[in-house]
This record gives sequence, structure tokens and C-alpha cells, in this order.
Amino acid sequence: MSSTKASRKTLTALVENGLDPSGAEVVPTAGQRPTLKFGGKWPYSPAPESKEIVSVPSRQGHFIGGRFVEPRSGQYFATINPATEEVLGEVAVGSQEDVDQAVRAARSALPGWSGMPASDRAKYVFRIARILQERAREFAVLESLDGGKPIRESRDVDVPLAAAHFFYYAGWADKLPYAFPGRSVRPLGVAGQIIPWNFPLLMAAWKLAPALATGNTCVLKPAETTPLTALLLADVLVQAELPPGVVNIVTGAGETGAALVAHEGVDKIAFTGSTEVGKLIQRTARAKHLTLELGGKAANIVFEDASIDQAVEGIVNGIFFNQGHVCCAGSRLLVQESVFGTVMQKLEDRMQTLVVGDPLDKNTDIGAINSAAQLRKIEELVQSGLDDGCDLIQTRCGLPERGFWFRPSVFKGVAQTNRIAQEEIFGPVLAAMSFRTPEEAIEKANNTPYGLSAGVWTDKGSKTYKVLSKLKSGVVWANTFNKFDPSSPFGGYKESGYGREGGLQGLASYLEVS
Repeated sequence: MSSTKASRKTLTALVENGLDPSGAEVVPTAGQRPTLKFGGKWPYSPAPESKEIVSVPSRQGHFIGGRFVEPRSGQYFATINPATEEVLGEVAVGSQEDVDQAVRAARSALPGWSGMPASDRAKYVFRIARILQERAREFAVLESLDGGKPIRESRDVDVPLAAAHFFYYAGWADKLPYAFPGRSVRPLGVAGQIIPWNFPLLMAAWKLAPALATGNTCVLKPAETTPLTALLLADVLVQAELPPGVVNIVTGAGETGAALVAHEGVDKIAFTGSTEVGKLIQRTARAKHLTLELGGKAANIVFEDASIDQAVEGIVNGIFFNQGHVCCAGSRLLVQESVFGTVMQKLEDRMQTLVVGDPLDKNTDIGAINSAAQLRKIEELVQSGLDDGCDLIQTRCGLPERGFWFRPSVFKGVAQTNRIAQEEIFGPVLAAMSFRTPEEAIEKANNTPYGLSAGVWTDKGSKTYKVLSKLKSGVVWANTFNKFDPSSPFGGYKESGYGREGGLQGLASYLEVS
């Protein structure tokens, strides 16, 4: 007998006798074949991505008029690595004067940029996309360092999608007459764009690409906890030889964003962030045109006829992707009563395999929480769930001693009125509930002030269409979750905001169409 056949025979005998190859017990679960429990004896070896590819300046100013400039106030603030709490560098605090300077630069560049032949504008946008691809590893490492997300997500999702958005809108730049046949279009002017900390590079691409393709100039304000990839993008703009002033980047906290929103020289505000801040922007914005992509509390609905294993993977991707720092995260799980126990058991088993740790390790599934403030918010809402009597299930993994971390968590025994079922936690925390009929599932899914996204899992096409047509959500996925494409519009209803990004609708958000 060959050694391979002998080893297979030995492995089979061990499993049948309740032991794994390391001598650990094989623990069967109800209705399932025995599963191997390796007892941590066969862990993944660390596979860290090198930090050497990216160099973070000790201090960076604003990017205005095609060059980096010092803040008028002379003030800077530190940006840290949430996985280690180490300071990565200092960035400028944007004041009213800095915002004024950026808006003037954008206004000055507007005639030349909007009057440029559309085919030439397309070349610049295309060039940005190509450079992003060429420097993809650099951006992926920096995104994980500054934001705490696993390098696999930065490398495989964020950077490729950011480049794809620039490619997509580069293609539309000289085809606007075909996008809006029989109608005249013109750019809105100067766009003020405020992006969140959960997808810094991707959100910058979502906003800059259509704005540039349609002939607008921009003032971009990245989130205060994740400004570094936006500032590295400024280097890409210089490398692409984008005319000075077409894109300006001003860093800072809420006061900087408020100055941009209230500026009379801004024609369009595009904001992605919390519903609370979105409402404030809606009340104070001076610009005529406004796009808001706000919070969410998405329902992920699993019917009894769904492919359960596929659905479990979709549930994990829906809530634990990017530590749950996703506006459209599937943070409410609705499972048909007849399969609730099976789904929850499989989900619990799958959760225990998730690796929490160093975001730069390619084995890591769950990285660091973005900031200490966000961690406190997650902990507060989880405590409210415990106070309401809900059952909390968490992974048993160890957590690093430094940094901001939270274990993947699922609540069972959740009522519709519990805070964890109504408020956006924005962390790796899932609220699970059951339902009996499709009508009950639809009613529960819509019982929220949000309306950004939802998911439906069933093998019946007719049921899919029936349910999704009644869900009050801007995006509904069928038998998948968190899938994005530049050609597909994204946005919400109710307190999840209004306006769309992506696709033709994303073009229209930056145009006067008549």
C-alpha cells in the first residue's frame, strides 16, 4: 500500500473512532457527520504583508491647487494604526481659510476642465485608474494600516473596485449624449465631497470618478481617522498630470466638513456617513444639489428552501466583512422558523473558524475596530442587548493586547423593539430573529427607519421577485450579499438618504440635465 493510501486509511480510522490526527476529540453535532476539532494544534502560520512598500510622511498638509500646502492655522493631528495604537503620521487640520483656498482653486480650474474635450478628460480619468492598478499593493497596505481592515479585503475588494470605478466613468466621459439622448447636459460646477472612514479609497473613487468624467471640479474631505489613502491618491493625481485645482483635498474633523458644507462657492455636496450628520448637512448645506448615502440596518432573509451552507457564507460576508463597518451590512438576520436552529448552529460553527488579528496578516478575517470611539459605541449597544435579555454568542478566539478589537458576535432571542434590532451598530454584531411566512419576513424587514439594502436567500425565483419587490430598500441582493459593480446604482430610501452613486444614475448626480 502506498504511503498516501495508508495515511488516508489512518485518518479515516481516527475520525471513525472519535479522534483527529493530533489526538483531539472529534465532536459531532446533531444531524451532522463528525467534524474535526484540531484544538489549535494546526494553526495557520503568520503570513504578514510587508509594510516596507509604503512610506508615510511624518507630517502632511492639504492638497490644494495641485500641490501640498501647510494649513493656515499651522495645526496638525495624529492618525493612528487602530491595530497597534501607534501613530502613523500627522495630517493638517483644515480651517475655514483652508476650505476657502481649496474652493477658490476648484473654481479657478473649472472653466478649463469643463471646457476641455470630453475625450481628453476621459484620458485623465483612465490614467488615474491605471496608476491605481500599478500601485495597488501600496494602497492596500496603507488602507489596512490606517483603517484596520484585513489586507485581503483591501487587496481584493477596495483597491480593485476603486480602479474599476475610474475605468467605468472614463468610458462615459465622451458618451454623455448617449447616456441622456435628446437632452442637454452640463456639469454642476464645484463639488464638495465628504467621505467616511470605512472605505476611504473606494468612497473617494465613487465620488471623484463621476464628478471628473462629467466636467466638475472637486474639494474632497476624507474622514479624520483615515486620511492617508486620500493623501496618497493626491500623489496619483500629480503622477497622472491632472490639471492643478481640479481635485483638492482638505483634511480635518467635523468642523472642516461643516465649513465645506456651508461654503457659498460649492455647487454640489456629496456625503457618505451617519444619518445624524446627514440630517445636519441637509439643514445647513448652501449647495443646491445634495446626495446623501447614510446609515442602514439591512435585513438578510433566509427561507427554508435556501441553500443553507451558501446562505451561511452570505450571512458571514454580510455582517463580518470589514468588521461590520459597512452601511449596507446585513446586521439583521431573519430566518424561517423551520430552519432557524440549523442555520444558527451552522453559523456558530462557521464563526469559530474566523481569524481575528493583525490586519496585515493574509490569514486574518476580522481586523481591528477603526477607532476607540467606535469600539465604545459597539460595546454600549451590545450591553443594551444583554440588558434586554438577548442571548449573546461570541467567538472564543483570543484578542491582541494592544489596539481596538471586538469578537464576532450574534444575538439570539431578539425582539423588534430592541435597540440592537433598530439602531446601526456598525460593528461585527448580528441580531437574529425568526419568521414563519414571507409576509411576516417582509413586515419585519421593513420595520426600521432605514432603507439602504437587504438580502433574500431562496431557490425559488418567483419568491425572490415577490419578496424583493416589497422590500423598501435601495439595493436588494438575491442569494448573495455585498456585491458591487460600478455600473450598478447604489443608494437608499427613508433615513438611509437619497440620490444614487454608480451607473448612469451616478452620472446624473453631477449633471444639470435639461
